[in-house]
Parts: sequence; structure tokens; C-alpha cells
Amino acid sequence: MSTAANAATQSTKPTQWQIDPAHSAAHFSVRHLMISNVRGEFTKLSGSAVLNPADPSKSTVEVIIQAASINTREPQRDEHLRSADFLDVANYPTITFKSKRNEAVELEYFKLTGDLTIRGVTKEVTLDVEGPTPPVKDPWGNVRAGATASTKINRKDFGLVWNALVEGGGVMVGDEVKITIEAELIQQAPSA
Repeated sequence: MSTAANAATQSTKPTQWQIDPAHSAAHFSVRHLMISNVRGEFTKLSGSAVLNPADPSKSTVEVIIQAASINTREPQRDEHLRSADFLDVANYPTITFKSKRNEAVELEYFKLTGDLTIRGVTKEVTLDVEGPTPPVKDPWGNVRAGATASTKINRKDFGLVWNALVEGGGVMVGDEVKITIEAELIQQAPSA
């Protein structure tokens, strides 16, 4: 029997988990000048999950990303991305995801559908999820698990429409954004 199967048979009750911000990040990539991909991440995120081993379709996830934590390793570009041209972090400080449906594809692979809100616009998206991993105990006695979720969105669907034409008929910023969330989860003690 696999480690995941052992973990599933040990507890069939739903468990509460918190995202560990120190070991989690939301990564993205988008075309630049139609020739290369610019990659970046949001370094501050938090959230929670309820994992239901008896019925994974009833598992839920919520993620909150601090929009101002964007980092593309280029300070001037990051400031532009924080401005009203893009994320408008002064008016929309967070990006959120709240799950609505969870469909098992195969063992440890899921389709997680929920509402993604960016810049005050909410759209339904589906994340391809690998995980959660079998739980492990860290050196301090915490139970941890991890998961990776990915999707693609059209940034214009969320009001991120700024662009500039470049010589030759192209545009500066592509419309498709690839998103990957790497989350390390810490199991919470059951409530009394």
C-alpha cells in the first residue's frame, strides 16, 4: 500500500490546514515583446484548506495573495505592475482564490474550480492540482503536506488591459498568463 493510501486510511475525517507563507509562493509567466517570457512571483500569500480524505470532492481551498508583493527582479517593472495600469494595488491590495468544486482525476491529481479575483474582477478558473503529498512530520512536530496548482488566464478578463504596440506590429505584453502556486501546508489541531 502506498504512503498516500496509508495516510488516507489512518484518518478519514476532514482536517484543517494553513498555508505556510515562508515556504509557499505564487509564480507567473507572461510573454514580453512576443519573443520571451517574463517570470515573476508574489512572495506573500496565505490561506487555508480543508482536506477530506473520505470524499476529496468536499475538500476546499482559499488563497489570499498580497498584490504588492509582486517581484520580477526588476524594481521599475514591479512598480509599473503595482500601478493603476495593471494590478492597482492601492485600490485592490489582494488577489484571492476560493474553491467551489474539486474533481479527482487520479490519485493525487485534481481539478480544482473556484473564483479567482484580481483587481476587483471575479472569474471562475480551474486549477490543475498535484497533491497533496503524503503528510510528513517536521523536526518541530508539525504535520506538513504540499501541493502544486497551475492554470492559465487571459489577463484582459480581469481588467489588466494596458499594453503598448512595438515596431513590427507586435505588443509589449502578452494576454495569456501562466500561474503556478506552490503551497506548503501545516495541519491545524482539531477544534475541541
